[in-house]
Amino acid sequence: MPKQDSLWLKSLRWIQKYLVHTIVVPQDPFADLNLDASRPLAYVMKTESLSDIAALSEITAKLGLPSPYEPLVVNGVVAPRVVCLEGRKPLFGDRASNEPFLECFMRLLAVHKEKPELDIQLVPVSLYWGRTPGKEDDTMKAAVLERENPTWLRKCLMILFLGRHNFVQFSNAVSLRYMADEHGTDMGIAHKLARVARVHFRRQRKVMTGPVLPNRQALFDSLLKSESLRKAIQEEAASKKISETQARETAIEYLDEIAANYSDSLVRIAERFLTWLWNKLYSGINIKGAEQIRQLHHDGHEIVYVPCHRSHMDYLLLSYILYYQGMVPPHIAAGINLNFWPAGPLFRRGGAFFIRRSFNGNKLYTAVFREYLDQLFAKGYSVEYFSEGGRSRTGRLLAPKTGMIAMTINSVLRGIERPVTLVPVYLGYDHVMEVATYHKELSGKKKQKESVWQVFGAIRKLGNFGQGYVNFGEPITLQNFLNETAPNWRSEVADDPEQKPTWLTPAVNVLANRVMTRINDAAAASSITLTSLVLLASEQNALERCLLERQLDLYLTLLKRVPYTSFTSVAEGDGKHLVQQGLELNKFSISADPLGEIVSIDDKQAISMTYYRNNIIHLFIIPSLIASCLINNKQISRAQIFGVVNDFYPLLKAELFMGIKDLPSYVDQVLDLFIEQGLVEETELLSVATERASQMLLLAGSVNETLQRYAIIFNLLAHRPKMERSDLESESHLLAQRLGALHGITAPEFYDKKLYNTLSVKLKELGYFSGKEDKSDVERIREQANNLLRASVRQTIVASVTAEQSFNG
Repeated sequence: MPKQDSLWLKSLRWIQKYLVHTIVVPQDPFADLNLDASRPLAYVMKTESLSDIAALSEITAKLGLPSPYEPLVVNGVVAPRVVCLEGRKPLFGDRASNEPFLECFMRLLAVHKEKPELDIQLVPVSLYWGRTPGKEDDTMKAAVLERENPTWLRKCLMILFLGRHNFVQFSNAVSLRYMADEHGTDMGIAHKLARVARVHFRRQRKVMTGPVLPNRQALFDSLLKSESLRKAIQEEAASKKISETQARETAIEYLDEIAANYSDSLVRIAERFLTWLWNKLYSGINIKGAEQIRQLHHDGHEIVYVPCHRSHMDYLLLSYILYYQGMVPPHIAAGINLNFWPAGPLFRRGGAFFIRRSFNGNKLYTAVFREYLDQLFAKGYSVEYFSEGGRSRTGRLLAPKTGMIAMTINSVLRGIERPVTLVPVYLGYDHVMEVATYHKELSGKKKQKESVWQVFGAIRKLGNFGQGYVNFGEPITLQNFLNETAPNWRSEVADDPEQKPTWLTPAVNVLANRVMTRINDAAAASSITLTSLVLLASEQNALERCLLERQLDLYLTLLKRVPYTSFTSVAEGDGKHLVQQGLELNKFSISADPLGEIVSIDDKQAISMTYYRNNIIHLFIIPSLIASCLINNKQISRAQIFGVVNDFYPLLKAELFMGIKDLPSYVDQVLDLFIEQGLVEETELLSVATERASQMLLLAGSVNETLQRYAIIFNLLAHRPKMERSDLESESHLLAQRLGALHGITAPEFYDKKLYNTLSVKLKELGYFSGKEDKSDVERIREQANNLLRASVRQTIVASVTAEQSFNG
């Protein structure tokens, strides 16, 4: 290895400084890879390369890691800081021997034998000059620029043409102490370490670049030769009374309409544009959980990303984040409505494949789409689709559409060998461009068709949008899910591949709901969502600034001390910092009088801010319900509180996709925190501390609208026990509109017909429409809901239900 101060190395570093732009994955190796700064550290690289080590040196200096040029000195033994698996490759002749590096391994292992307390960290480092995956019909350009084992001349060309796209990836450290204790310290273990490292680097390259890209026409020809498509073409010809040639041409048209045409060159150009765009729009993108997804890729999983759908930005943001996290952007199932010029062709070359909103019983289209999806999985491309089917207009998750999930399960049933894993993704924003449009649509305005003019209009309105949030939820491996749901699924499919299993539809529904639940499990509690939650629960949507900050401190403490799940992320800073962030984004208004500052939500903004509140309301709905029980009862026992929570939780779970694993423990932890914070006093019973009643009242306010909906439903059921589901949905919606008009409720979801449908479905599951339910359950829950409402609201509901019954009578 050359000396750091040699003239040749200085020249190389000077040239690279101007030609190379390096992206580090992960951005903070100490935090993401659990590196220990107190322990000795050595780097493991695949191939000896002056340019690679020079690039690594630049990065280690910025990260505070040891320089690769500094020797590793341990117990009097001096060894190179970098261990390479293979020597450099000359322009002509054989590659240099790797024996010096194996001897280095041996020296390090020998030191461990002499010094039992020693534990050197071996950190694998991969460098990628460009990320072209290559094509099945590779060109000379690809052969020259992108190869795993380039000569120095080819490496010079790579640096010249691809230096602006250099990625350095650090991997989890390997404990040399563990290797020495488990496997010994002879030459055999050194060779074994080298073999394991080679496999690691081969897998890492596939994660970073992805599988080779097919020739589009060759892909079509391959798909058309498949047994299922040949059969579908024959059936199409017979049913439409056309020739098989005509049916085949129709299938080709469908393929051309559907299939992506991924271009690595476009992705590189888009990366520069999106970097500019995100820097212009957002002050930061917060990411949580990417490391576990990288590991799944490394372990050979077929990854299917299933994000929530807030905005058209979602497509761009997730692909961009994955690219910068060292993973290949997925092939994205996009609605056919986005296939307009110029966006459609660009999206297609960025990996989008287009899907119709409805297949309308079109068997040939269904077969073509299914076969294409199977091919993506078979070739190892990651896939992304939105199970909600469309963007949420209220900020809550929508009920899932199960079509794509069903097709994914069917692909597994048809014999994909690799584990197929769904990765739920929570996407959140401090500002969603479309929110104003959403509320116009909810008020009855017709949805505008997507067009190029909308794109230009959106670009014109770009401004400071605060921060974005990408949280990866708990993955679901489909083979494991099927083993849990239908233990004999493999033998059933093998016995009769054409027969649809009876358990499949219920399993798809369970899986779809589990995905949505795990998206919500990974919610991001940000300054905007938290402040909106507090202010919308207050009278007149306004609070003294000091009270608002104190309430936010309470919410931050609650989320950190009693975490909803380990996948949830919480804003950094305190209440004062969060309020300031919201004011800087002009989301809230501030005014002052002689007594102090007042923070409020403008009347015109109030409806829009419900969108952001609804992103995280599920994180606080149980604490809010507990607070409501305490506020509305002078004294109450833990058992009584849990009884109320237990009665309402099935409905909350259905409408908010909640998945608290141990509800009694969670309720107890929340109560314990309230007591510790001085909000609640406990003798034999629980009661609100008088001096902290205002904070509990604010917390209780977040569940008020939900309880009003439940009061409407259970008052109707109590008065008309034999009510049909359809009648309950329509009459609940009618009474909600009346209640909203009389009491100033503006939240869009309060009037959402689909929400009342979701609740009625859950009530049916719980037996409320079977005629077998215990009438005392309805009466008990009605009384609980009524007792937790303001007297004026309760009177309106009871009077309206009675009047409606008299009218129907």
